[in-house]
Amino acid sequence: MTAEQTPDTDISLTFDDNRLASLVFGLYDQNLAHIERKLGLQITANGNHVVIKGPPAVSEQARHVLESLYEQVREGGGITTGEVDGAIEESTLQGSLFSESDEIQPPRPAERAPSGRATFEQIATRKRGSVKARNVTQDAYLRALRRYELVFAEGPAGTGKTWLAVGHAVQLMEQGVVERLVLSRPAVEAGERLGFLPGDMKEKVDPYLRPVYDALYDFMEARHVERGLATGVIEIAPLAFMRGRTLTNAAVLLDEAQNTTSMQMKMFLTRLGEGSRMIVTGDPSQIDLPPGQKSGLVEAVRVLDGVEGIGHIRFRDADVVRHPLVRRIVQAYDVEGTRVAGARPDKRGETSAW
Repeated sequence: MTAEQTPDTDISLTFDDNRLASLVFGLYDQNLAHIERKLGLQITANGNHVVIKGPPAVSEQARHVLESLYEQVREGGGITTGEVDGAIEESTLQGSLFSESDEIQPPRPAERAPSGRATFEQIATRKRGSVKARNVTQDAYLRALRRYELVFAEGPAGTGKTWLAVGHAVQLMEQGVVERLVLSRPAVEAGERLGFLPGDMKEKVDPYLRPVYDALYDFMEARHVERGLATGVIEIAPLAFMRGRTLTNAAVLLDEAQNTTSMQMKMFLTRLGEGSRMIVTGDPSQIDLPPGQKSGLVEAVRVLDGVEGIGHIRFRDADVVRHPLVRRIVQAYDVEGTRVAGARPDKRGETSAW
């Protein structure tokens, strides 16, 4: 791959492999069009050759994005719009060094690779390979998961809280850091009343835990998941089943934690045993508890603020990595929530602060 910059701020890129270049460009050059819209420049592709036209700094950023995506496909990774957005986000950290700090909240900028280029934290599993953070907050989240034994992650849907937590837990097990996975959720309906559910206990709780299953199958082969469930190496259980247990040498995830009560949250947090890691995720804007009931997540974040050994990451609507429309939906609801909160007192107490 060769690159040269001409005096008129055009940048020419030539990729070694035509097939890999086509994967970077996307179907009908849709990835290039996405970069054009995001960065406000023009990219013209011809075979494995690309010409980038725009302001010097932005053109250089686009070059780094394309080079990063090319390296990703060369290592066997796929390219989606999310990966393109992640590469753009990562490229904005070029030349932006901040003082090193041990603090995780607010998120730190990405560290620099030996080459001097900014690089986001990543996780790697046998099935999926390397998965890199797509924005600064995800980068801080993965760093917190690596550093702390207990991490709280709160924020809107679509930010990757649960998905990355499951991936990190699978990575810990595959590396031998922990011996098993324990994945849990409170069994609270999101505004519906499901009524009686037929079947055995597993069949009754599976609907509540389906999102956790989906993430698990993303990071592990189906046969490994089924074997793990059968042998107890992977345990997926409702929160109510945690009482009285001590979880040792395990990666423990509590998802949808905004729907725990104060008592449930305290019970869960005190299950942490020797050699274990615990991750608590939730969205305080989507609490399905009965009116007047405090969210255990909101209370725990407040009570444990500043406690040594606990990490806390807060995702914002700008960190949504699903379909771009999801981000706009979250923003619209946030605006409406702020308007309503300003018009009348909040009867739910502490939850309005989040």
